[in-house]
Amino acid sequence: MNTSSCISISTTKPCCRIINSYRSLSHFGFSLPRSNNNSLIHTNLSKSHPESVYNHKFHCCNNRRRSQDMGRTCIVNLDRRGFIVCDWNWGHARGFSSIFHVDKGSKSRGVLVIPKVASDIRNHSTSVEGHVNEKGFESIYIQGGLNVKPLVIEKIETESNVAKEGKEETSYNRVEVNGSTVNTNFFKDLNESTTPKIVEREVSEIEKEAWQLLRGTIVNYCGNPVGTVAANDPADRQPLNYDQVFIRDFVPSALAFLLNGETEIVKNFLLHTLQLQSWEKTVDCYSPGQGLMPASFKVKTMPLDGSDGGFEEVLDPDFGESAIGRVAPVDSGLWWIILLRAYGKITGDHALQERVDVQTGIRLGLNLCLSDGFDMFPTLLVTDGSCMIDRRMGIHGHPLEIQALFYSALRCAREMLIVNDETKNLVATINNRLSALSFHIREYYWVDMKKINEIYRYNTEEYSTNAVNKFNIYPDQIPSWLVDWIPEEGGYLIGNLQPAHMDFRFFTLGNLWAVISSLGTSKQNKGILNLIEAKWDDLIGHMPLKICYPALEYEEWRIITGSDPKNTPWSYHNGGSWPTLLWQFTLACIKMGKPELAQKAVALAEKRLSMDQWPEYYDTRSGRFVGKQSRLFQTWTISGFLASKMLLENPDKASLLFLEEDYELLEICVCALSKTGRKKCSRFAS
Repeated sequence: MNTSSCISISTTKPCCRIINSYRSLSHFGFSLPRSNNNSLIHTNLSKSHPESVYNHKFHCCNNRRRSQDMGRTCIVNLDRRGFIVCDWNWGHARGFSSIFHVDKGSKSRGVLVIPKVASDIRNHSTSVEGHVNEKGFESIYIQGGLNVKPLVIEKIETESNVAKEGKEETSYNRVEVNGSTVNTNFFKDLNESTTPKIVEREVSEIEKEAWQLLRGTIVNYCGNPVGTVAANDPADRQPLNYDQVFIRDFVPSALAFLLNGETEIVKNFLLHTLQLQSWEKTVDCYSPGQGLMPASFKVKTMPLDGSDGGFEEVLDPDFGESAIGRVAPVDSGLWWIILLRAYGKITGDHALQERVDVQTGIRLGLNLCLSDGFDMFPTLLVTDGSCMIDRRMGIHGHPLEIQALFYSALRCAREMLIVNDETKNLVATINNRLSALSFHIREYYWVDMKKINEIYRYNTEEYSTNAVNKFNIYPDQIPSWLVDWIPEEGGYLIGNLQPAHMDFRFFTLGNLWAVISSLGTSKQNKGILNLIEAKWDDLIGHMPLKICYPALEYEEWRIITGSDPKNTPWSYHNGGSWPTLLWQFTLACIKMGKPELAQKAVALAEKRLSMDQWPEYYDTRSGRFVGKQSRLFQTWTISGFLASKMLLENPDKASLLFLEEDYELLEICVCALSKTGRKKCSRFAS
């Protein structure tokens, strides 16, 4: 075995290759080492390339040698230009693929062996500690790629064996569900090293159906699961982009798999989307920041040029250049960080978070969010359609949903970042932003009966650092529906805040994540659930939960939505009911000690979801009708239901996912400085 190469594999087993062509390696800061084994390192650099060509391709090969123990043949074309390296992220790759060649002279068919390598190919990365003295994390991102400990594959998948890397997977207690398996051992304590305690539970018929449908949505890349499609309706002949893997849509699916003890698909998803983060992305000659995560990606099978019978699988991401309105998905990177923490909490696999590429991915994403701009507020400024509400709905500015996810992602990232000389300034910046953001949201977004009465009596045109009406809100903006709707006990965080503008609509996702992440004070979090309970018929109705309340109607709908035919009143994003919000509602209820509210909502959904074929959303004021353009067999409807059931049955696992109040932020709160002109800080109320 040759230990000088990037991947150490015996000659009887296939290997993974990455073919990359471009003009120069000088900007990477390393030279390509020589190898005595040409089957592992092959260099053929052309000096005639007029410009850099970014094209990563993953090959499964065996150098035309048949592996007797495998019983299969895998061939690679060694005549292709390029050099072979072992790191995925070198350069801004616009496309990478897995390439298969089938030897017609062999009766054995080509087999994809890259998946197990692709999933963990970067586990051999050097640790962050080894680069403490580096001047920038960009250098950590690419250095040490070849001179590192080899990745040894102990066992490759055969017709009768399942591929294993290193140690064996923990055995789980499973029950059979219509041909699929459901793990009933998600009650096991993560820190427990003894034999798992078996917990018996009865799996309902609707759960069996849901698991079967969820497994039917799994997308494979190189033979390994990497995500789930947005919807899988067999009767849908025009899936549009619903046949893609969306980052935000996959989060409830990931939680369902993690709670069921199935971790591989989530790990693969996190790593593959991480690679997409650094790809070149251009819209009308403009390229956004490197840390941007795609909204979605699709696995495409393409014929291989110049090959007889060869084909390749390609990941095709969408960074917003194909989306309606061409809006960048601001929430994708935030969801990715939140899911990364959830993976570590549930599985105990914190080594994934500590990898150099993952640490760098976190920093790149944070750099986009924390970059300096013209804004005077700590909130993120975004356009319409940059989150779950991805159409024009008047949420441009500083929508609550983005701020709540931003706050949660900052706290998750701070928890996962390895603190050293290179990251201490970033951590300090995160702390300052968290402090300012929580103060801003708690102080200016919160409304209850008392606050609305204060706004009703506001003076306007105040010019002073001590102004009460800091945003010059006109009292006439208070909508008539709100006066009678707000309960005596309870309140909520408004949907948006800008100069002379308050969006008083109740946005469910933002308020739920404010509870889950402790963006609001303890009193405010209780008030949010009190309001949902008091306004159950309006926010839950016949199907949980309203995405926002109330709907835009009449002239307001025409002006704000542009007469959007899909966002008509009480439909889709305009007051529609979305069952996928159920798992987030469940988390919030468990955190605030009100699981009975979540159980009531889950029971309500359980009566209809299967009968209605798992629709994407429901229409009408009370959610009685299946949405007029709703996709059926919507994946995050299915997975959101399953995640809710498992979270309710095991609240200990739920406690791993939400965040408690961070009292250390109170001590560093900038509001304590007398020179700021602020006389009070809502953070101390907690």
